[in-house]
Amino acid sequence: MIEVIYILWLRQLKHYWRSKSRLIGSLGQPLLFMVAFGFGFGPMYTKASGGANYMDFLAPGIVSMSILFTAIFSGLEVIWDRQFGFLKETLVAPISRTEIMVGKTLGGATIAMIQGLIVLCLTYLLGFRVPGLASLALGLVFMLLIAIFFSGLGLAIASKMKDMQGFQLIMNFLIMPTFFLSGALFPLENLPPAIYFISRIDPLTYGVDGMRGALAGMSTFGIYSDFATLGTLSVLVCIVGAFLFSKVEA
Repeated sequence: MIEVIYILWLRQLKHYWRSKSRLIGSLGQPLLFMVAFGFGFGPMYTKASGGANYMDFLAPGIVSMSILFTAIFSGLEVIWDRQFGFLKETLVAPISRTEIMVGKTLGGATIAMIQGLIVLCLTYLLGFRVPGLASLALGLVFMLLIAIFFSGLGLAIASKMKDMQGFQLIMNFLIMPTFFLSGALFPLENLPPAIYFISRIDPLTYGVDGMRGALAGMSTFGIYSDFATLGTLSVLVCIVGAFLFSKVEA
């Protein structure tokens, strides 16, 4: 079982490493958000918050965004494999579909983690600083949970689709509200009740809040609450994804 998971995990990492354009291109949007929002809204945030640094608030949200986009689009691997016949060969092999699901989920999550770490390093160039190694370790835990949840979600949705363009449209429709309503760019306090309610049922909200609590010492719901919520959701989405993947037809 471990060998099968490892091979599928390694295959995704090799695809990622060989696609230099994918690696570099995926950094464009986080950098744009950091520069545009960091320098555009920074002075207003500083005045409204009594001198707080907006980059300290923004950086964990942008890192979460990078992980979200990379993780959820890992589901494209399933559709790609289906179109080129690799998925059929994998499904007829004497291995369980749960192993395939776990291997692909961990592969997508690892790639998303790498993207998140690259963006986290880039935030240092704009003045963001992690308080210490303990904070960094806790931040990595939340990064991993975000990556696992959205990799599992992307694969679960992709397992029921055969059209690559349709998958991309659905993902774009899904991830933009997920990102903007997560509190990645603005504080959740004093929001209209309807928007606040939607933010509370957004899984990324707890990832962003947990990362912000770990890396910048700012948390709305509490780090333990964020960890419990996001951890539970990650387990549930993997269980649902494994069930849906067991019904896949190549």
